[in-house]
Amino acid sequence: MPDPASAALRRERGGIERTAPLELISLVLLLGAWQVLAMLFPGRLFPTPVTVAVELWHHLTDGKLLADLGKTLSRAVLAFGIAMLLGTAIGISFGRSRFLDRLFSSWVVIGLNLPAIVIAIVLYIWLGLTEFALVLAVVLNKLPLVITTIREGVRSFARDYDDLARAYRLSFWRRMRLIWVPQLMPFVLAAARTGLSLIWKIVLVFEVLGSDGGVGFRISVFFQFFDIKGILAYSTAFILVVFAFEYLVLRPLEGRLLRWRRGAAG
Repeated sequence: MPDPASAALRRERGGIERTAPLELISLVLLLGAWQVLAMLFPGRLFPTPVTVAVELWHHLTDGKLLADLGKTLSRAVLAFGIAMLLGTAIGISFGRSRFLDRLFSSWVVIGLNLPAIVIAIVLYIWLGLTEFALVLAVVLNKLPLVITTIREGVRSFARDYDDLARAYRLSFWRRMRLIWVPQLMPFVLAAARTGLSLIWKIVLVFEVLGSDGGVGFRISVFFQFFDIKGILAYSTAFILVVFAFEYLVLRPLEGRLLRWRRGAAG
């Protein structure tokens, strides 16, 4: 009799093998479109991929690219961790308590719709162009999204499992480990993925507004000198980091944590 876990693992590997070539083809098509546009526009306005790659190597070896990437990533990771921890705790509380959800629902709606640039400018005026102000601004922009996603995840919990836990008299910690965490994990991962895509952008914008370093700060310097090669080189480096995080961290983590769902479906 075939092992269900082994069958699920084979299906997972087969899915990865099928999607990997398509994603590589997609990147090749993107580079091809970039090359065509570079041929249609003047080189000083739209450099070729090879030109940008040479510029990227120059900044990597002789410039401040690594230091700027380090500053931006440290800010993004710190803000992401704080927002995920606070947002998950608050989202669970709102999902379990209708009273708290109704009491603070307007706060969440305001946070979801308040422009990020407004929060950044206000905090910079109040706290100055400091590291604390930048990280706090990013956290405040990310927090409502995490709260909303986790709250909806808690609301979707299957009540049958709670009844089963009561019937077997499971302790609080066993309920959390065996029932609540597995059901909530897809929503935590969804909040993490959407939050990361938002945080990268917000950090760069806030660094452009005011910072002593980082990818956004350096891009603003290139903008002042109309250096499109530098802008595209730094943007490409940042995109490569995001790709590495997506394929080396998020997707393997997602596959490991959600493997039980595929096994159950099989």
